[in-house]
Amino acid sequence: MCKFSVFYLLLVAAVLQITCALKEGECEVCIKTVEKFAATLSDDVKKDTKRIEAEFKKFCKGTKNKENRFCYYLGGLEESATGILGELSKPLSWSMPADKICEKLKKKDAQICDLRFDKQIDLKNVDLKKLKVRDLKKILNDWDEVCDGCIEKTDFIKRIEELKPKYMGRSDL
Repeated sequence: MCKFSVFYLLLVAAVLQITCALKEGECEVCIKTVEKFAATLSDDVKKDTKRIEAEFKKFCKGTKNKENRFCYYLGGLEESATGILGELSKPLSWSMPADKICEKLKKKDAQICDLRFDKQIDLKNVDLKKLKVRDLKKILNDWDEVCDGCIEKTDFIKRIEELKPKYMGRSDL
């Protein structure tokens, strides 16, 4: 009887471990951002959690879109409502892999793993006329450009066509 209950407990523990592990493609923003941030840290900074947190706040100042939202959730931005930077800095100081760090962060705040990168638009092969205005605005935003006076879809398309040589290079056109 006792052997059966120990076996049952081990089985339950194994099932829980498998279900808690990240699935393929899950937490993509978290994993990529943590890896990118960890690559910027020097060895002496990696040993001190307070310095890791300070560096993360500096790192977050230059982020955009989904990475910026990730920073917001962790408390890396000044306007962040909450802060769980300790859940990032401690495991980083132990050299824990990014996917394991993101598993821990997911347990604290599930919306961290709900973030997904937007699909990239292949400007070489796409017909701009078939895109939605939202996608055209995203292209300009990714390039840090604005379209002053753009009201209609054709205005956005004209602006993107003007800027294509600058951002794609002559060989890509």
